[in-house]
Amino acid sequence: MRTPFEVSACGKVILLGEHAVVYGRPALAVPVCGLRAWVRAEPLPEGSGCWIAALDLPETIRLSTAPPDHPLAMAVRLALAHLGLPEPDLRLTLRSDLPIAGGLGSGASVSAALVRAIFRWAGRPADPEVVSALVYEVEKHHHGTPSGIDNTVIAYERPIRFVRGQPPVLLSIARPFTLVIADSGIPSPTRETVAAVRMGWEREPERYERLFDAIAALVREAEACLAAGRIEDLGPLLDANHQLLQELGVSSHHLDHLVRIAREAGALGAKLTGGGRGGNLIALVRPEQATSVAHALQAAGARAIYRTEIPATSPADPSSTR
Repeated sequence: MRTPFEVSACGKVILLGEHAVVYGRPALAVPVCGLRAWVRAEPLPEGSGCWIAALDLPETIRLSTAPPDHPLAMAVRLALAHLGLPEPDLRLTLRSDLPIAGGLGSGASVSAALVRAIFRWAGRPADPEVVSALVYEVEKHHHGTPSGIDNTVIAYERPIRFVRGQPPVLLSIARPFTLVIADSGIPSPTRETVAAVRMGWEREPERYERLFDAIAALVREAEACLAAGRIEDLGPLLDANHQLLQELGVSSHHLDHLVRIAREAGALGAKLTGGGRGGNLIALVRPEQATSVAHALQAAGARAIYRTEIPATSPADPSSTR
């Protein structure tokens, strides 16, 4: 019998560009490597079939009897179909550090870990482009009309500039920087916020296009700041992006309050990240201020605080990643 093994996939945050990215504008996203979804694969006796146990829900399903639209089963079935394999005799045990519906890519992370587990079981390399494409199919079930940014940055595990329908571009980051991520404690209904923005865009296309263009301009400026190492100049761009997201109607009083608290505690800039109306916010901080900003956010009602360091990178072909 084969030896058990474990694989994982990271989380992500969008620095700038959420929602506008659905409408063809660029967005910048970075992996959160310290928060991951993990899958342990254990062989089962012949004829047992494939079982998926999600410890955090908790839920255990059998692949052969799971509904067609069950997201965990969908990820495994897509991977098996891509590889041309029958259902294996395998137990996949899933656990995740990522909050569900928090804007950190929990759904895409779980799907990517499951896809990687099936590829490793088959003895096949899990090419990031293939992993991203398979996970995107599951993301459509989660979010309706996703941009594709979550599955892309999680599959490549690299900071990227993303434009829908185009290959991802690896960001050039001249200096490392620190983000404090705060969980508002309120679920982020991404499918609902994406749908609400689309309804607004259909009612007032010119207004929404202007907002999307303004967000795109911030993204381009932020990319230049990262490439030049002007990390301090990134802060006001985050603030401006948050204001535009407020105008899109995807913020909330609680998120706005936490963003204000982060700034008052010394953050260089802060904004919601992801779908909005709940979920997480990000605060750009100097490393020595991370603890004080985190404490202020916690005192203001944030449910959980994470800190992540984004390392310096140089341009390269994302397809060279694992």
